[in-house]
Amino acid sequence: MPLAAERQERILAAVRKHGMVRLSDLVTQLGVTAVTVRRDVTLLADRGLVRRVHGGIALPHRAQTQPAREGVPGAYGPMATRALVGMVVPSVEYYWPPVIQGAHAAVAAAEGRLVMRASRWDDPAEDRRQINALLERGAQALLIAPTTTGDTATDLLRWIGSLTVPVILVERRPPQELLTLALDAAMTAHALGAGLAVRHFVTLGHSRIALITTRQSPTSTALRTGWHDAVDTLGLPSHEDLDIEVPSYGAPGWAKAYTGVLKRSRDLGVRALLVHSDREAIGLIERARDLGISVPGDLAIVTYDDEIGAASDPPLTAVRPQKHRLGRIAAELALAKLADVGEEWPVHRVELWPTVVVRESCGTVPRPEAP
Repeated sequence: MPLAAERQERILAAVRKHGMVRLSDLVTQLGVTAVTVRRDVTLLADRGLVRRVHGGIALPHRAQTQPAREGVPGAYGPMATRALVGMVVPSVEYYWPPVIQGAHAAVAAAEGRLVMRASRWDDPAEDRRQINALLERGAQALLIAPTTTGDTATDLLRWIGSLTVPVILVERRPPQELLTLALDAAMTAHALGAGLAVRHFVTLGHSRIALITTRQSPTSTALRTGWHDAVDTLGLPSHEDLDIEVPSYGAPGWAKAYTGVLKRSRDLGVRALLVHSDREAIGLIERARDLGISVPGDLAIVTYDDEIGAASDPPLTAVRPQKHRLGRIAAELALAKLADVGEEWPVHRVELWPTVVVRESCGTVPRPEAP
């Protein structure tokens, strides 16, 4: 049996010669098991040297085989019209409705149809099932928010990268181990958003700022990164023990946990909280009121989300991800990629900054919002 390095060089030589090689042919040519070939192919694909396609592998540079389509102007080039676009999201409740609405608006403007299916958080098998269902339905392009952590998620992303229809990841990017996986993505710069919140607090005179997230927070890792980076960059005092997880608002034990956070903050001299998300921020205000803690007089709060922040009492200063715009951009990318018949499509990673909406919960009187 040839050594791994020799096998992989022979695989690369075959792909260079033929452009595309079936895995079954490699098993015969190399005289090894299918498991061995798949392992070699996985290593080569992760290094960006080959690309998985159905039943085989090809060079990492895709040939332009799609026919020209009548297009409408778009930010990323002419967009395909009358296309069926599939979308897989982990939820149709929290966070995702505006993203879906943005994607729907963009597809409808190009006389196409968006077909959406809901998966589940952290379930690669369900992601794959829903993607296959959309492909069977005839989807010509896909907008996907798949699970991206864990071994099964890595396999899922490799498979997604082998699909022959345009794919745009939404609020997701491939992990570091799949750095060269050529998948387009449209994302929110959540870490930067957390940094914007910290800087807003600092301009108001705060130097100790706690981060409050829930255990189910899908963006908590990025928010934590941005919070830490801003604290370090701005030279703020130690924030050790100020990264706090709480139950979701309304979950068993939430009131006791939120009361504990507020008492702990008071004992540590912390007068500023960055909270993900609106429900939890409103829950903290509710508990603060019961404890005689004034917001914003005694405690300043910024929420990360802004779905219902304006209706809070007091209205919440918020870091607002541009969800509707994100969905629209993801769809426009997919339609432009579908219509592209010129030079090879470069990988796009579009990142939107969230915006800070100033209201009363930080002690600053904002400008009146437009009706």
